[in-house]
Amino acid sequence: MGHADEEVAAFVRARYGSLLRTAFLLCGDRGKAEDLVQTALAKTVVAWARLRGADGVDHYVHRILVNTYLSSRRRRSWWEQPLSRVAEGRARDEYVGVEQRDWLRRALDGLPARQRAAVVLRYYEDLSEQDAALALGCSVGTVKSLSSRGLRTLREQWAEVSHA
Repeated sequence: MGHADEEVAAFVRARYGSLLRTAFLLCGDRGKAEDLVQTALAKTVVAWARLRGADGVDHYVHRILVNTYLSSRRRRSWWEQPLSRVAEGRARDEYVGVEQRDWLRRALDGLPARQRAAVVLRYYEDLSEQDAALALGCSVGTVKSLSSRGLRTLREQWAEVSHA
């Protein structure tokens, strides 16, 4: 194995779990998340010589991941449709945490693709506004707007569910 191959393998080992988590939060399906990560990593390998040594590998992979997700969302037949109803009743106390995480995943499904991507990158991946803007290919102001609208929608839905 050559030096570049070793670098790629080390990068994949180090980042695969995090990328898979981000992809899952974006699309809500493990199989589709694995496909997104595979596509992003394949495109990264092709560009590796250009990216090598730069701090932009993570930014590049996130951007490819988000762009692949967004373009796939435009082809609605491939993706699940968002759920119209989120929570249907209360769980026993020991399951509240699990129920809340499940609710949040379903609520994320209902957000428009770019809002969902902004919320996932900012609050799950803990990217800065600048890094999220790089990954989304937009301005920092757009990231702020998308995140704000996404969080507002999630808060409104949570208020409805918690008062039901």
